[in-house]
Amino acid sequence: MQESLDHTYLKEKQRALRERFPETMGLRVHRSISWIGRAEAACEDRDAQFLFLWIAFNAAYAHEDDFQTIRSSERASFEAFFHKAVALDADRRIYDAVWQSFSGPIRLLMNNKFVFSDFWKHHNGIEGFENWEDRFAASKRSFARALRDQNSARILSFVFDRLYVLRNQVMHGGSTWNSSVNRTQVRDGAAILSVLVPVFVDIMMDNPEAGWGRPFYPVVD
Repeated sequence: MQESLDHTYLKEKQRALRERFPETMGLRVHRSISWIGRAEAACEDRDAQFLFLWIAFNAAYAHEDDFQTIRSSERASFEAFFHKAVALDADRRIYDAVWQSFSGPIRLLMNNKFVFSDFWKHHNGIEGFENWEDRFAASKRSFARALRDQNSARILSFVFDRLYVLRNQVMHGGSTWNSSVNRTQVRDGAAILSVLVPVFVDIMMDNPEAGWGRPFYPVVD
């Protein structure tokens, strides 16, 4: 895996290759790299860094159908994006990023009940989730199997399920800025996204004709 997939590296690569990019894919990459750069500038503010990196992720993956109905399935869009990125990842950069670079933060995130959706469903009195602890343990076992099997798409699915809970918590006002209460998951979430999102963008630039979808908000004069 490229040792330093930072904003400078990605921007230089984008400038060198952009004439070959389809317009829609080029716009996705351009926007995502801009938010990666903003996240790097916010390294002292983990809440801001996490949000900027999530915007960068949205710019890369979000499908136009996600914006056309109120009840769209972002998880389905995640899954489709992950499977495509993994299929095109000939150098196994995604798995290397998970296993070698940030196995620590990812394992901490997977063991954190505060980013497990069923915990909050039970805590908020929704029936049917009294056994959230059993579900939590089962989820961790399934994640361990995905790691053992080197199933990168499955690994990403588990990780982003947790990150999506954190995203909702922060975006919907369910946390306090710079709070000591949720520092661990915000720190780990930002660390994970800071590695994975640049890898996604780099894979996209290596495969511009793979059909990454049309952004719902194109540039309009």
